[in-house]
Amino acid sequence: MSKKLLSRLCIGMLFLALLSSCGEKKRQATIAPSKSSSIQHATGFTIEQSGDLTTIHVSSPWPGAETGFTYALVARDKLPSITLPHDAYDAIVATPVQNMVITSTTHIPALEALGVLDVISGFPNTDLISSASARKRIKNGQIKELGTNENINTEVVLELNPEVIMGFGINDTNKAYETLKRSGIPIVYNGDWTEQTPLGKAEWIKFFAPFFNKEVEADSIFKNIETSYKNTRLLAEKATQKPTVLTGGLYKDVWYVAGGNSWMARFLRDANATYLWAETDNSGSIGLSLEAVLEKGKQANFWFNPSLHGSYEELVQANAHYEQFEAFKNKKIYSNAIKKGDTGGLLFYELAPQRPDLVLKDLISILHPDLLPKYQPHFFMPLH
Repeated sequence: MSKKLLSRLCIGMLFLALLSSCGEKKRQATIAPSKSSSIQHATGFTIEQSGDLTTIHVSSPWPGAETGFTYALVARDKLPSITLPHDAYDAIVATPVQNMVITSTTHIPALEALGVLDVISGFPNTDLISSASARKRIKNGQIKELGTNENINTEVVLELNPEVIMGFGINDTNKAYETLKRSGIPIVYNGDWTEQTPLGKAEWIKFFAPFFNKEVEADSIFKNIETSYKNTRLLAEKATQKPTVLTGGLYKDVWYVAGGNSWMARFLRDANATYLWAETDNSGSIGLSLEAVLEKGKQANFWFNPSLHGSYEELVQANAHYEQFEAFKNKKIYSNAIKKGDTGGLLFYELAPQRPDLVLKDLISILHPDLLPKYQPHFFMPLH
């Protein structure tokens, strides 16, 4: 047994002993009228404050989740003096958090905007991170490499001794998380990626805020993003034409287009474009044959995100049939996979969920260039 692990065990036993000896001095968490945080667009979590206790419930940790998770957040100086029913919560976290491990690049922009990037001590597959500030901390050894999310190096995590792990999961099976949870490290699932609307994803900054006592800052940041997005959407309504749009590309023999209820489809609708698969009910992608896409999308004015290809030459090499599309002939293909961080991470997948207003401006500058004539896109770049 390592010295740090032994130390963790000893501290835990001492804490239990103190609880037993001082039981008569403890009190129940202050019960006051619950005050729900104002969550207007996100559907995957709720926040309630009641005296010393902040309760966060995550109802959508991953798509199709049958049960949710409930977390208790208590001020660090209050936690030793109150009693909480541990069986009522999936994790109890002292705030403000001073040492956190995160597991998705989508967590980084929110923490950076709140000014708490310095609490991050570890991340799985750090090459995926694009943020310049985070990359500097990685280079300085302040954010440690943890392997992959599915196979997190638990020994390194235990050495880092985080107060909480902000987890990401596609289902309820993660053996590394279970190991760390048994070691006494709280696991808190973040489901920001399951939201289907642009502002719904961005509002998850309010999920992070209570961990750092940054509720006021988060409300202000989100309000600015929301206002910017709504104003940009109003700008799009001034367009005199609604260009047709095709999305996606072939993976092996299947062409995946964005579903009509997907995040991307919502952006295109708000950008005042005619998305060719807008009438479908899918919230994710739809698998189609090349023939079906050619039949419906051959004449599309614009084509976004042709798999991960960054040039017209790459498209032709991948499949010569791509040349049949009008968007190919007219050089109207744009990708969000061209702009990358220093180590290859895709900026779009990290920052776009937190800044939907910038995504919408990108799309409007491409689809309706007369509305934003001097705008320089952040994410969507033309193929070369």
